[in-house]
Amino acid sequence: MAESENQNELPQLVIIRPGPIFSMHEGLFGEKFRLLKAWESPEPLHKFLAKYAQSAEAILCSSVTPITADVLSLLPSLGVIACENTGVELIDLKECRERGISVTNAGPAFSRDVADMALGLLLAVAMRIPAADRYIRARAWPDHPCFPACNFKLRGKHVGIVGFGNIGSEVAKRLEAFGCKISYNSRKKKPYVPYEFYPQVIDLAYNCNVLIICCALTDRTHHMINRDVLKALGEDGIIVNVARGPIIDEQQLVMSLISQEIAGAGLDVFEDEPNVPSELFELDNVVLTPHRGAFTEEVFSNAFELTMANLEAFFSNEPLITPVNLHD
Repeated sequence: MAESENQNELPQLVIIRPGPIFSMHEGLFGEKFRLLKAWESPEPLHKFLAKYAQSAEAILCSSVTPITADVLSLLPSLGVIACENTGVELIDLKECRERGISVTNAGPAFSRDVADMALGLLLAVAMRIPAADRYIRARAWPDHPCFPACNFKLRGKHVGIVGFGNIGSEVAKRLEAFGCKISYNSRKKKPYVPYEFYPQVIDLAYNCNVLIICCALTDRTHHMINRDVLKALGEDGIIVNVARGPIIDEQQLVMSLISQEIAGAGLDVFEDEPNVPSELFELDNVVLTPHRGAFTEEVFSNAFELTMANLEAFFSNEPLITPVNLHD
């Protein structure tokens, strides 16, 4: 178990399954914590936790690590779960609230890069950039010189942002530079936001040319973008998703794209990753990326620093840097 000198004097940090940020910075985590590497043990998880982690006060996890009520019941001393990235949908937040366990994430470290990806996908769909690239690579230009016009120019369009947290606000900043009209939907109206608020996402879709999905995946937002919302967006509308795949009813999205009930989609996330509906592969009005909206070394470094700061704040009895609200 030892990772550095005086390991017994260091606080214990449980890692059930390593995420990319832990993997890149394991040595630095090991300087501050006694690492309990559950994934390396031949024992079942419940036996490992019962044997080694009864006094552990912290878990480090990624957004693909389920932290269930059963796992929490095996960690009687647990006080904080530090998620090294944004999503906390696999953590039983209700159980954490009832047990008095704090949860943090590193969402702010990713916000700007994910917002950049959202704008990149939107521009790629609106200006048909991947389709144009394929057209040239296929050597079609000499024989067919009239490549179809772009879907529409972005300037002046009405863009609806679904979820106005760190990512949504960064998306809005970028859209302002394009002269877009901006509106948003979120759980609550934000008094400091100058844009028009729509309590119902279907009304936002009806009044906008573009929907950009930036909200968290919860029971409330699962399949929130359904057939009715897509129909409200309309045949000239574009949808971009840089949040989580299941927020959109993917089957309905495929049907809407094939039937041209909406104009296009830019998707960085999918409902059953890494499986992507094969129907999307043949559509020139769809741009697909493999859930890599914020995969840069700089972002991983920033996320490590934020995750470490949250853990150090917890063990110093200081306010957490980026606590997750457990009461929504």
